[in-house]
Amino acid sequence: MSEVRKRFGISREEKERLLAAMKSRTPAAAPVKSRAAVRQIPPEWLRFDTMPGYTEIRVQKAVASQAGLEDVYYVLHDGLATSHTSIGGRDMLNFSSYDYLGMNGDPRIRAAADEAARLYGMSASASRLTAGERKPHRILEKSLADLCGTEDCICYVSGHAANMSTLGCLFGPRDVIFHDALCHNSLLLGATMSGAARYSYPNNDMEALARLLEEHRYSHQRAIIVTEGLFGMDGCLCDLPRLLELKRQHGCMLMVDEAHSMGVLGATGRGVREHFGIRSEDVDIWMGTLSKTFCGCGGYIAGSAALVEFLKYRAPGFVYSVGMPPPMAAASAEAVRIMLAEPERLERLHQNGRLFMELARQRGLDTGKCQGFSVVPVMVGDSLSAAVFSQEMRDRGILALPVIYPGVEEGKARLRFFISAMHTPEEIRTAVDAAAEALPAARKRAATYAR
Repeated sequence: MSEVRKRFGISREEKERLLAAMKSRTPAAAPVKSRAAVRQIPPEWLRFDTMPGYTEIRVQKAVASQAGLEDVYYVLHDGLATSHTSIGGRDMLNFSSYDYLGMNGDPRIRAAADEAARLYGMSASASRLTAGERKPHRILEKSLADLCGTEDCICYVSGHAANMSTLGCLFGPRDVIFHDALCHNSLLLGATMSGAARYSYPNNDMEALARLLEEHRYSHQRAIIVTEGLFGMDGCLCDLPRLLELKRQHGCMLMVDEAHSMGVLGATGRGVREHFGIRSEDVDIWMGTLSKTFCGCGGYIAGSAALVEFLKYRAPGFVYSVGMPPPMAAASAEAVRIMLAEPERLERLHQNGRLFMELARQRGLDTGKCQGFSVVPVMVGDSLSAAVFSQEMRDRGILALPVIYPGVEEGKARLRFFISAMHTPEEIRTAVDAAAEALPAARKRAATYAR
């Protein structure tokens, strides 16, 4: 089976036919005239629709269209999406939201945002370095520092920028970064941006990491190990105790991205440090996002006072970017308060995650490395089957979106189910039963089309 067929479920000849049809519908660009006749620039270098990545998107959409699939991404919701949502007037059971504790839309959070908007307006108007700060910024950062058990915290307007800017400005060509192969794109781009040497180890393979540290750490100045707390694609935990051993043994710093673990792990939602019972100061950089459990948008870095002060004056994603909108900061601070005041939400989430994973495995569904927390993947394999699987689930009134190449490796496409404290056990059973029926139907349908 060719690479094209494995990725899209079509033959190379079919791909070429689709590309030819696309070209025929695209007006040809006029030749570029140059003062020096021998130095002409090919017209396709000046067009976006000829970029390889765009061509791949068009092929994927053409294949989906010919297979009779709806566009599974950028779905328009009619209103608030919680454990249920409405799409085109149709109520659906929702497993596509990061709202793990079910607080989005809580009237207390809305009231906090409304009051901040009344007092401070909708925008910070400029970088906080330039335009100054508002009270909600400081309240949020203080609450997050307390939550993480650190001296201080800095909030960026973007979680992606938080990772990129932090790694990019803290490390340089004389340094080295060791990262888990399943780390988020923002961490990989930040490592690349830093100019430091970069080494990847297979997911949670501590022996492979130990070998890399032994071989490469001692020819560099600063060194940092980077991991996620709960891996967002696979739903598995990092081996934090062993990472701490290697950090101490080889004189490294450690950064833990808690985008999917803060507000999810631990009896009170304090993340992987609470889950494993470690001291906050044992980790040098704690990162998290506000767009999941905390009902907002943006990212934070928590750690020592020196770390935060450095970032406030040097991190480009903070210094050169507008500050977080005050209503958003107020909303997230209130979400932190509610989470700590209502630990029963955590208990329901933990019960629901375990139930989904256990029922899925009983029905013969492959949940990969999942450990039964807030993210449960159902492994499919090829991208076309994953897209059809999502459509089959949607036809049954359940929203769960596929992750396909290049979001994951070739042959590892899956549907991700995001579990919420608001899901009932009956809704989880309904979803698992539907998935057990829909996956074989999806594979059969995809195979028919691929022929």
